[in-house]
Amino acid sequence: MKIAVDMRMSGKSGIGTFLDEIVPYFNESSNEIIFIKPNVGTFSLKEIFAFPKDELKKINSCNVYFTPYCNIPGGIKIPVFSTIHDVVFLDVKGLSGKIGRLARKFFYRRAVKKSKAIFTVSNFSRKRIIHHLKCRKPIHVVYNGLPSYFNNIEKCQNKDNSIIFIGNIKKHKGLSVLLDAFEKVLDEKSDLKLLIVGNNKNFRTEDSTVYSKIEKINSIHTSSISFTGFVENEELKNLLCKAKLLVQPSLYEGFGIPPLQALECGTNAVISDIEVFKEIYGKLPVTFFKSEDSEDLKNKILETLEKPQPQIKEKIYSYKKTAQLILENLK
Repeated sequence: MKIAVDMRMSGKSGIGTFLDEIVPYFNESSNEIIFIKPNVGTFSLKEIFAFPKDELKKINSCNVYFTPYCNIPGGIKIPVFSTIHDVVFLDVKGLSGKIGRLARKFFYRRAVKKSKAIFTVSNFSRKRIIHHLKCRKPIHVVYNGLPSYFNNIEKCQNKDNSIIFIGNIKKHKGLSVLLDAFEKVLDEKSDLKLLIVGNNKNFRTEDSTVYSKIEKINSIHTSSISFTGFVENEELKNLLCKAKLLVQPSLYEGFGIPPLQALECGTNAVISDIEVFKEIYGKLPVTFFKSEDSEDLKNKILETLEKPQPQIKEKIYSYKKTAQLILENLK
């Protein structure tokens, strides 16, 4: 089978990681893989109405076209398989303005219309796609996996006193709940540090309430909360290996990879009991707390700090499995 793969998001975080992790397994298969990477922006007018003819010729010479997201060039005449990781912008109010929400819904619906089938990363996301987009096309759940840079990790025996949060500063990540809980935790364990890992660009304007909480806590417990900003892959591994605990208090996720990364590093994870986390992590040694309940989170943090390092007997999720499922369904 000859497969055209849209590579325009390669090298980027998020969807780019998903793409870059599955492509090597595509290459190992018996299929012929044709990589498509013109200098055309995703979700642009040029993509829809003026995609380069030479690239369209390459695509239409293949049996199927695969894109790791829901952006699809105009002019494709072969079966299309697209990916919708989640519909958070439709489920969670306030993440974008009215125009942004309508634009995303347009591209989601366009992907459903033009695709022979859709891939997504959890049964939870599958249900939300059906709910919002009335999708009647097949939706295949392929899950995420551990990025390859988490292979061969040497687990740290001497943990430091840090708790780590990984994510952006959008409200659905639940950082506000963590800050409320962490303030209470400091009353009992004042030497703990909270590291917020991720880009803090526009932090003041994104969520001023959270910023005020951090200023308040740091004014009482000096420098107990700090931002790392964006970190490279190796540094992320080091931070996770050294941390006593990862806390992922998300209110919404399509999958949620950081707890998987933490467990691989021998670091315990306390995560919210949202539906998707129950699906993904129900059989793994994580600690659940009641979503949006800072008191319960405080108690679970204190309990989990005393637990031994988690032991993973087998890898439930891997990008090799993801790639195999995608290839099976492309046939």
